[in-house]
Amino acid sequence: MPSVVYQLPGMDGVAVYANLKYSGVDNPFLLMDIYTPTNSSENAAFPIVVLLHGAAGAQYKPKDWGLFRSWGRLIAAAGMVAVIFTHRLGYPKPLLAEAAIDVRNAIDYVRARASSFKADPTRLALFAWSGGGPLLSIPMQQETSFVRCLVAFYAYLDIQRSPTHIAHETAKSLRIFSPISYLNGDGPALPLFVAQAGQDDIPAMNDSIDRFVGEAIAANVPLTYMNHPAGEHGFDNQNDDNRSREIIRAVLDFLRTHLDAAAQKSLEHGNGPGGR
Repeated sequence: MPSVVYQLPGMDGVAVYANLKYSGVDNPFLLMDIYTPTNSSENAAFPIVVLLHGAAGAQYKPKDWGLFRSWGRLIAAAGMVAVIFTHRLGYPKPLLAEAAIDVRNAIDYVRARASSFKADPTRLALFAWSGGGPLLSIPMQQETSFVRCLVAFYAYLDIQRSPTHIAHETAKSLRIFSPISYLNGDGPALPLFVAQAGQDDIPAMNDSIDRFVGEAIAANVPLTYMNHPAGEHGFDNQNDDNRSREIIRAVLDFLRTHLDAAAQKSLEHGNGPGGR
């Protein structure tokens, strides 16, 4: 799988802690990689970005795909700790409850060992792709002070009309795992960044995003929304163009702003010398 189409200086030099067993669940594929900035002081404490892959199945090892490995390096080069782990979200049966257990276990694992990775357990973001969007509902269900913001890239944000989800989940589960359910005072008003692929051909995907964005605006929540009119599903590694890079650069800035990340690296170089 191709890498993300945007680069920052230092991506090749970040530290990587690979194949960490983050869960007590009996599944050999539930492993985690952590990417951390280098050239920092001993007492540095960087914010954490937890990456949530889409509906693949743990056995396909999504954390090892080029997309997520390069995103891990990109986030670390931007001065944050990136966490990418394989969870049980599947297709066609989503296994949302099982995947949610994995997400909670992964967050607990990283926060409990934050000092080992020069990470700050009080500043954390969740970043979901595609079928991983429903897992963003986890911190929206109740106040979680350490989660500061959420990001969705071409991700399901309302599965209550998704045929695949309807076929395998109860009506209660569809509501609980739809981030749209928490926009009207039923959850914390976390800052949200939503990126949409205008040419997305995944059934019900853009319809889901359209409904979410409309209700988020109506609810006056802190929303940043960007559309890639020519973007395919997976534009961040499929469409090597200026709009893809503009969206990626914007989401890095969004994360750094809401995580109060120290200026370890200047994002101004992202599309200048040494960047793409």
